[in-house]
Amino acid sequence: MGAAMQQTAATFLSDNVPEVLERIHARGCAAAIWERHVSAAAQGWLDRLQPGQLPALRTEIPVHAVRDAVEAACTRVELPGGADRGWLCPDIQSLAMRFAEVMGARRVALRLDVVRDDACRKFHLDNVPARLLCTYRGAGTEYGKACNDGEPEQINRMKSGWVGLFRGAAWFGDAPCGLTHRSRPIAGRGETRLLLVIDAVEPG
Repeated sequence: MGAAMQQTAATFLSDNVPEVLERIHARGCAAAIWERHVSAAAQGWLDRLQPGQLPALRTEIPVHAVRDAVEAACTRVELPGGADRGWLCPDIQSLAMRFAEVMGARRVALRLDVVRDDACRKFHLDNVPARLLCTYRGAGTEYGKACNDGEPEQINRMKSGWVGLFRGAAWFGDAPCGLTHRSRPIAGRGETRLLLVIDAVEPG
């Protein structure tokens, strides 16, 4: 190991309980992964939707208003109401609230991206303190310890529905982040991903 000033935070912690996200503040922890279970019925519904029915959204908003914004995005693409949509919208609201609590934020920058190409295919570090990622549909985020050539020697992959909280380049804690991540390349596979991204806008 090099000198202390050269050390990086590259540990990732995972568990099947949401409280694991709070461990992002632990010394040396670069990512906290919630390996949550999404019901087969909910996942099947998302996977069966036509790409044009997937809601897209980019907004900066108070945390308490997230659900209404997601509902409006669903209405714009004429996504039918019912139990499935009734699960998705409050689920995104719940993740936004949990993220805001962990990060001490009142407002969040929220994106629902419908991805059909190789966006963010290179391993990178986001220029934010921390970012929440959840792939609701399609291949999950890949991550690993940064190497000199930019691609980790060992690549880990989140599953659909899992929630990852990743430190970024602007993390305010102990050591620079040494864990990079990317969206798995999907060009030519006929896949469409639905990715949730949440950043903090205002501290609490």
